[in-house]
Amino acid sequence: MAGFESDKTMFEIYRENIYSGQYRVVYFTELHDHNKESEINQAIAGEHFWDGFLKDFGKDTAKRIIDSLIVRMNGGELLKPADFERALGDYLA
Repeated sequence: MAGFESDKTMFEIYRENIYSGQYRVVYFTELHDHNKESEINQAIAGEHFWDGFLKDFGKDTAKRIIDSLIVRMNGGELLKPADFERALGDYLA
């Protein structure tokens, strides 16, 4: 059975260029009117690292994986998009 477009969450991992230089993630499909414009503007102003879609089933676990990898990158570890793809595996849509 195929999923619907709404059964996934679009995200982008980027590096802030304006403030801290830290890596961040934004989940576009979870933004609300009060934060949508500022979050999108921050991502656009940043340096793109990787993006994709998460399946909604298991999304909370996938977000924890992304957060842990971003912590490692912000700690100085050099990771590549392929490292995220491997770690997320079946959570990717």
